[in-house]
Amino acid sequence: MVGEGAPGENRAELMQFPVARITPKLRGVRLRLADGIFRYIMIACAASVPGIVGLIVFELVSESRLSLHQFGLSFFVRQAWNPVSGDFGALSFIYGTLMSSLVALVIAVPLSIGLAIFNTEMCPRFLRGPLSFLTDLLAAIPSVIYGLWAIFVLVPILRNYVEPWLAKYFGWTDLFNGPPLGIGMLGAGVILAIMIIPIISSITREVFAAVPRHQREAALALGATRWETIKIGVLRNATPGIAGSVILGLGRAFGETMAVTMIIGNRPEIAKSLFAPGTTMASVLANEFTEASGDLYLSALVEIGLALFLLTLVVNALARLLVWSVTRGLPASAHAQ
Repeated sequence: MVGEGAPGENRAELMQFPVARITPKLRGVRLRLADGIFRYIMIACAASVPGIVGLIVFELVSESRLSLHQFGLSFFVRQAWNPVSGDFGALSFIYGTLMSSLVALVIAVPLSIGLAIFNTEMCPRFLRGPLSFLTDLLAAIPSVIYGLWAIFVLVPILRNYVEPWLAKYFGWTDLFNGPPLGIGMLGAGVILAIMIIPIISSITREVFAAVPRHQREAALALGATRWETIKIGVLRNATPGIAGSVILGLGRAFGETMAVTMIIGNRPEIAKSLFAPGTTMASVLANEFTEASGDLYLSALVEIGLALFLLTLVVNALARLLVWSVTRGLPASAHAQ
């Protein structure tokens, strides 16, 4: 039986021998093919982002060509906006965008920095997670919900309490003159401040966590108080990162649409008082884009969109550069401290 089994075993070995020689080659070909496919897919994913940005810029420039040819750069320094006569200028929209965003920063920056300081330096450890979660949750609320809340809650508070008080004690500045309507530039700035607090606070919190621990320990060792430690050991080192978070929040305020549209009043004029209605570049696009009846009218709106896109792009790039100037060279674990 041993002799009978031997030929069968030899035949089985002979049948398996070519397979053993071919399988590694096929496996290598398959691995190289899969690796090549994966590589090109990843390259396509990476190239999609600049490709999308380039397509957006190309479309905005091509669609605004008529307005660029008609008005040139004077489009951005003219206040006129008359679709009937075909006379367009973006100055009132630029003013409304800058003014509402400035009001938002005046309100949001101190609150955001104070919230970040409390969360990283003074908050009990068991409250840091829930507090950070609730702060970041504000960024997930849809813009239209903010707008509805502003109409039913914020506007009555401003009209009945805040604006009369501001007019009484600060009316001499001419910033708080006029009837207290609640709907206007001040209301838009307040709702924008609420919407950008999560952005500024979360980035500032990361920047504070990236400041080396020995900066705080050195200040404490020299006998500094809690406030002096935060001022010398944290705020001084995190200043560029804080500036970056503020500029990033400013970029969000520039492009906010629905909430601002619902509360700003949507009147294309330049008024010194914050009680007066106004409009922004984003709100005029939301209000009038579907109603544009002529080619020049549509081209002027697209040119406003192009200006808003480029302005937001520059602001966000500057913010990222400032944040990187603080966090560069630090290990990833430094952000989790």
